[in-house]
Amino acid sequence: MSVSSLEDIWEAICEICKNQISEVAFETFLSKLKPISFSSGNFLVSHENEYMAGVIEDNYGELMKSALSQVMGLSDVKVSVIFEDESKEIENEENINASLNFEDFFTFNNFIVGSTNRFAQAASFAVADNPNIIYNPFIIYGPSGVGKTHLMLAIKNHINKKFPQKRVEYVRSESFTNELIQSLQGGTLGIGNINDFRNKYRNADVLLIDDIHFIAGKEQTQEEFFNTFNALHQNNKQIVVTLDRPPRDVKTLDDRIRSRFESGLFADITPPDFETRVGIIIKKSEQLGIELNPNITYYIAEHIKTNTRQIEGVVKKLQAIIQIQNKVPTIAMVQNLIKEVANDTQPEPIKIEKIIAEVARTYNISEAEIVSNRKTSSLVLARQVAMYIARETTDLSYKAIGEFFGRDHSTVLHNCSKIEEFLKDKPFQRELVDDIIKNLQSSSEL
Repeated sequence: MSVSSLEDIWEAICEICKNQISEVAFETFLSKLKPISFSSGNFLVSHENEYMAGVIEDNYGELMKSALSQVMGLSDVKVSVIFEDESKEIENEENINASLNFEDFFTFNNFIVGSTNRFAQAASFAVADNPNIIYNPFIIYGPSGVGKTHLMLAIKNHINKKFPQKRVEYVRSESFTNELIQSLQGGTLGIGNINDFRNKYRNADVLLIDDIHFIAGKEQTQEEFFNTFNALHQNNKQIVVTLDRPPRDVKTLDDRIRSRFESGLFADITPPDFETRVGIIIKKSEQLGIELNPNITYYIAEHIKTNTRQIEGVVKKLQAIIQIQNKVPTIAMVQNLIKEVANDTQPEPIKIEKIIAEVARTYNISEAEIVSNRKTSSLVLARQVAMYIARETTDLSYKAIGEFFGRDHSTVLHNCSKIEEFLKDKPFQRELVDDIIKNLQSSSEL
């Protein structure tokens, strides 16, 4: 289950608890509770009766704590049951946001350091401990699943803790682009106008943008980022970005932006080595409150070599088997889990709607125009590119692609052949198309 709010977490907790107690007990006690907040490892729920709140915490507190630990993948948590009137006071005093901020879980303390990420971790801590003085801009790059976002969020959380007076803005580049587009609508979509957008990012003390490669080829977004970068850099404000590859390899990244990056510090992260993978497994096991046989730990480390998310996924599944099914893990069991997790974490198939949206943003036109019957030269090119990319990155037939564009299969075949010939002697356009494909593939891995 994907948990992104208090309600999601509470629903997942309830599902686990239902398997541990009778239906009557669940309906009598736990079903009456309401989630209130989750802060500093303490999940608050409330009951309308003060006496019953105490009874439930005394008798079911450990059960709910165990369930919460399983859901969140954390061992240092607890569940507190309070009287409903108390929850109203808490809400009034603290203005609790019902959404859980998962970004707070990423720290330097729970980042496993190894030979493939030691420099990136040390540089990240140096930036966090003394922002805008040592390395600016700071660029972290590497493939998906190696810990770039973890380090970026660790920087954010460390600065927030050590320098609470500083204004820190963290955003994924895709969100940055979407906010810009919405702000250009004059605030009609609820996030303010372009001046509000610029004030938000240009007045930050620290700006962290994840997956900056997604702005490549998007002229208006790159222009806005370039101006934001200049405004911050001139005022000695810290800038941190992550990419999936070195900036020089993002061919459609504006030369002005690339040159700005070259003045900063680069730190690359590669897939973890065996020792680091073992450390990740041991640390995750400790967080989940389980102890794995060393043979099991080594087997996992030997068979999952590139993606830390897959490693953590296997350990979480083992925790469920140990605590819920009361089974002792075996090598055969782990073999099956590795297959399951590998399948679960395969990149999602690229959807043609996503292709159309990415091409539209890149060529600065609307999605509706791409699938329209208009035939200006710029629209025809974008439409052909979208069809070509759909054919290259999906399993859709020419007929199926044509249905999205309101064309027949022969038209799609003709357009794909035409754009393939066109790209042979157009290096810039070739790089543009390649970057669109890379961005789509990177997005499907997240």
